[in-house]
Amino acid sequence: MLGQLNHVAIAVPDIKAAAETYRQKFNAKVSDAVPQPDHGVITVFVDLGNTKIELLEPLGENSPIAGFLAKNPKGGIHHICIEVDDIEAACLKMNDEGVTITGTGKPKIGAHGKPVVFLHPKDLNGTLVELEQA
Repeated sequence: MLGQLNHVAIAVPDIKAAAETYRQKFNAKVSDAVPQPDHGVITVFVDLGNTKIELLEPLGENSPIAGFLAKNPKGGIHHICIEVDDIEAACLKMNDEGVTITGTGKPKIGAHGKPVVFLHPKDLNGTLVELEQA
């Protein structure tokens, strides 16, 4: 069911500074910052060739990463994203396995314009996992 690693997401307090760090220190290809209002974040992607690093900054007071940054003010790894061939089948499998899908439990469109769901860390060894339609 699991495909390749799509990205590792890092929550940051200042996305412009974080993006510049990857640009300057690693000479990395870094995308423009894009607000994702449906997810309450601003995203930047650092291209690693075979995968990406997603930098996340809160967008608004109700951002789902605001609490994470309150506990980790300098930022840190927030989640991993793994591709799946069929997001609907993956959701059914996760429900059958007793894995909690956060939010409404239904896929919504993510930063790459594809359906995504997030799986609760309590069911996956303390790690928030995002599944994204390949």
